[in-house]
Amino acid sequence: MHLHASPFDLQGRAAFISGASSGIGLHTARMLAEAGAAVALAARRTDRLEAVAAELRSAGHRACAVALDVTDATAIAPAWRAAEAALDQPIDILVNNAGVIHVARFVEQSPEAISRVFDTNLKGAYLMAQEAARHMVARGRGSIINIASSSGLRAGGQMSSYGASKAGLIHLTQIMALELAGKGVRVNAIAPGNIETDMHAEFAGRGIEEGILRRIPMRRFGKPSDLDGAMLLLASDAGRYMAGAVIPVDGGQVLSWM
Repeated sequence: MHLHASPFDLQGRAAFISGASSGIGLHTARMLAEAGAAVALAARRTDRLEAVAAELRSAGHRACAVALDVTDATAIAPAWRAAEAALDQPIDILVNNAGVIHVARFVEQSPEAISRVFDTNLKGAYLMAQEAARHMVARGRGSIINIASSSGLRAGGQMSSYGASKAGLIHLTQIMALELAGKGVRVNAIAPGNIETDMHAEFAGRGIEEGILRRIPMRRFGKPSDLDGAMLLLASDAGRYMAGAVIPVDGGQVLSWM
């Protein structure tokens, strides 16, 4: 019997994950490493990153930690170069995951909070994708995965800056995909719902969990591992004909809120 390599296999690939110090980013870095990719973990907090990278290396994976604040436009290109140098290979997968949230009514969102959310969630992701695309286009190969949110697909109370930034990221994903698909670079997005992370805890601890759960057809919050299938699909050759897709991973929440 002739065995074919799995199209989900990431052996020989290298991935850059922003916002990798916790939550979805940290889990994704571990998962992609286990799938065979070399991984660069990037975030502002490097103490935890170094520990995780060391843990992955001790398990036989190739990993490095990179300090990066995606709101600092001057830091992005050096971080990308440092990651490629540390892994000793070109990066061909970007998981654009860095994000922040501010929960407050629309009229109560301060200019500072609005800027922080948009600078991280939209401008930071935009600049990261630009840097990745320049390198990937030059090699004619790559996958950019933007971590959007179900909040970018439907309206939710007290989520105006966050929801608007994620809606912008979804539209940006589609424009990027349109421009880059013919150059060998695929751009897609995942739109998670309520995933149990530190960010989720910021608003779930306000006594509103029951109301949220009623609006999730699966009647549970998600876990970072629930994103693994979509992430592997978009990162690997299994998703080679996908461009501009936005995959909700939210237990059906978008359907029930429309």
